[in-house]
Amino acid sequence: MKAVIKVRTKNYTINLSEGLDISMPLQGSESNVNAWYVDAPVIEPHTEEGFVGAVKQGASVNFNNISFNPHAHGTHTECAGHITEEFMSINQKLKQFFFLAEVITIAPEKIGDDFVISKKQLQYALGNKKREALVIRTIPNLSDKISMQYSNTNPPYLLEEGATFLKEKGVDHLLIDLPSVDKEKDDGLLVSHRAFWNFGGKIRENATITEFIYVANTIVDGSYFLNLQVAPFENDASPSRPVLYKIEE
Repeated sequence: MKAVIKVRTKNYTINLSEGLDISMPLQGSESNVNAWYVDAPVIEPHTEEGFVGAVKQGASVNFNNISFNPHAHGTHTECAGHITEEFMSINQKLKQFFFLAEVITIAPEKIGDDFVISKKQLQYALGNKKREALVIRTIPNLSDKISMQYSNTNPPYLLEEGATFLKEKGVDHLLIDLPSVDKEKDDGLLVSHRAFWNFGGKIRENATITEFIYVANTIVDGSYFLNLQVAPFENDASPSRPVLYKIEE
């Protein structure tokens, strides 16, 4: 199933049957990816007055309760409501779902005790390209990212200068394979979130940040179309499933 997408004056062809899922699955177990000092997600049968929602225990259906935190337990997309006093919902702010995207791979550089993504690295990786969405894969890129326990590990993060550069470059949708674009322990400053959403001026309410993606090594750097879908939660963030589509020559 192929589609032709026109962006400004140029046509692009993609095969909708060949999507590349860059989300992480959510599992009700200790092996699920985790951050921010919370317990593992729980998926278990609902129980009530002798009813156990599991076919193997005699019920007619499987009827599970799920307890998780979208920020801590896997791929999620967030809007500026993540850090505003006023309530803002990702379900209301994200109304377009297809974007021209660029996938780049960056090895965070060491500064002091931290590993960071700098403006210079982003400038080099993007060059003169202008993209609505940017997908950042960090290396090393091992499969254990799907089960990593990030709390108290000081993961790599994006410098404020890099977030400002992306905002000025016109990137509206930033996707990254880390728990956050900000340093794990930063005294609540969240400077990269604030810079990307332009908290120093008119807040970019339609811009999004997607964290905890996983970009397989078989996906090469370059241009793609991104389908970014979120579960319709009225919340600052929601579980999401970003899918890439190769652009055919």
